[in-house]
Amino acid sequence: MSTAGQNRDALAAGQQALAAAAESLTHDQLVAPSYCSDWNIAQVLSHLGSAAESFGIYLEAGLAHADPPDPGAAAPIWERWNAMTPEEQRRESIVASAAFLERVDAIPPAELASFHMQLFGMDVDAARLLGMRLAESAIHTWDIVVMHDPSAVLPGNAVDDMVDHLSDLAEWSGKTGSVPLEVEIVTTDPIRFFRLSVGDAVSLAPSTSDHATATLRMPSEALVRLVYGRLDPDHTPASVEAEGVDLDAVRAVFPGF
Repeated sequence: MSTAGQNRDALAAGQQALAAAAESLTHDQLVAPSYCSDWNIAQVLSHLGSAAESFGIYLEAGLAHADPPDPGAAAPIWERWNAMTPEEQRRESIVASAAFLERVDAIPPAELASFHMQLFGMDVDAARLLGMRLAESAIHTWDIVVMHDPSAVLPGNAVDDMVDHLSDLAEWSGKTGSVPLEVEIVTTDPIRFFRLSVGDAVSLAPSTSDHATATLRMPSEALVRLVYGRLDPDHTPASVEAEGVDLDAVRAVFPGF
């Protein structure tokens, strides 16, 4: 598992790369579609900016050993961001993302190490909070960048953490279908072994099995995008191998969100 420092550094690198890419976008490019079908590129930037504010609130609550705010507390934040122009959404997103990291960096190490809270039904320490922000930032940065660079992939330092936190996400985002599935998934960079089970529910759990009738082999980066619903045929690496299972059947389990 990644440390808070590793996730902080990965988040900083990703945010710097996004800022460099976003700053050159014209108005027409900002209002053009992103990979996330519900939002244009400016709206994705707005989402990242408003989320930076929300994560700042979670951070302060955890440091104070307080409960996180009620989900309804985010509504005024979203309203303010939704009212911005595309150019304002870009500018303020970069500012808010940087401000979140500046606040993290200002926390004494011992205080950050003691951070703990219950968030989204999970026990969350500083590494996990930063990992959650890292995952959101990496995925939505890809949603922007891939529209101009079809070969774009998630950063390896983000994938290192994201691949180890897919089980809860798969259970939440996965959709059951009419055809049960049992698939062993073997990944590289980093190497991981999972069992995907689809029946009355969806489960993606670490696996030690070597007796599978169906197997997927892929980079960990591709598995992360699969679970996030971003591994369509046009963005699937040539190295992905499916044996005994139709990759489209697995894609259907994770339609994205």
